[in-house]
Amino acid sequence: MAAAQGRLSDGAGGMDDAKDGHGNAGRAAQAPLTFLAAVDALRSARLRPQVEIEQVPPPQRLAPFAYALEATVVDGEQELADGRLVLLYDPAGHEAWRGTFRLVTLVRAELEPEMAADPLLPDVCWSWLTGALQTRGLTYGEPSGTVTRASSHYFGGLSARPAASQIEIRASWTPREGLGGVPDTAAHLASWCDLLAQVAGLPPAGPGDASVVTLPQRRGPQSH
Repeated sequence: MAAAQGRLSDGAGGMDDAKDGHGNAGRAAQAPLTFLAAVDALRSARLRPQVEIEQVPPPQRLAPFAYALEATVVDGEQELADGRLVLLYDPAGHEAWRGTFRLVTLVRAELEPEMAADPLLPDVCWSWLTGALQTRGLTYGEPSGTVTRASSHYFGGLSARPAASQIEIRASWTPREGLGGVPDTAAHLASWCDLLAQVAGLPPAGPGDASVVTLPQRRGPQSH
């Protein structure tokens, strides 16, 4: 499947290189079927067309098996937000996760300084994450994360640039396992893309999204 239409790109090397979670085809046969099924579900997800998504090399030391995706929310030639989603799997289980799977994410977007100064913004951004999961009826456990606001002011030779502010959401949660011990990773990916769209200031994808709050007054988007 190709990127740019809300779909996953095959990525360098395709599925075989990702089977062991570290792009090592020599270990592909060692990857548990449960993990491979979760990855296959990610690759089958149908997403909104503004989200361009591709496979990238996963982190090496967070879990025995991992699979990573990067996404950009695009409107024409403009990038509105970006992020990364990593699926971790430890067949032996992990005490802190209270499960064998874990999803880890980073989401970023630029804001108007006035919006970034809103004291309620961190709480609202966290509610966007949990709301995106709940809207799709997903069950999960052990959520944790941070919402960070950063502002840049320019001086001297850069003084002509306007002040810039960015919101960054870092989070992780344990998706509840379903049939065969495999969580509904496709639905979790879709909810994550819903979060990206909210942070980017896009309207809800369809009817019935009363809990969605779009982000007003975001800074002008960046060009490709």
